[in-house]
Amino acid sequence: MKVYSIIPARAGSKSIPDKNIRLLAGKPLIAYSIAAARLTNNIDRVLVTTDSEQYASIAREYGAEVPFRRPAEISSDSSGDYEFIKHALDWMQDN
Repeated sequence: MKVYSIIPARAGSKSIPDKNIRLLAGKPLIAYSIAAARLTNNIDRVLVTTDSEQYASIAREYGAEVPFRRPAEISSDSSGDYEFIKHALDWMQDN
């Protein structure tokens, strides 16, 4: 059985714009989630699901896979976790 870490990073935050790529101690916030997942035993792949090419590029720099873009219809403030997780799992099953 494969174990995946799926990290959400939506670009459209209203409260703190671009919070996922804001620097904290010199690194983008998302880098800490990626590093924690990569250091965790038994995780086979670290995937970031995002609607932003900029976020995807930064995630790749820190060692995550970003094999697809999250569609706009599941990237809004009202989108729940289920939608992006299902989208990621469907993609993995098909690829």
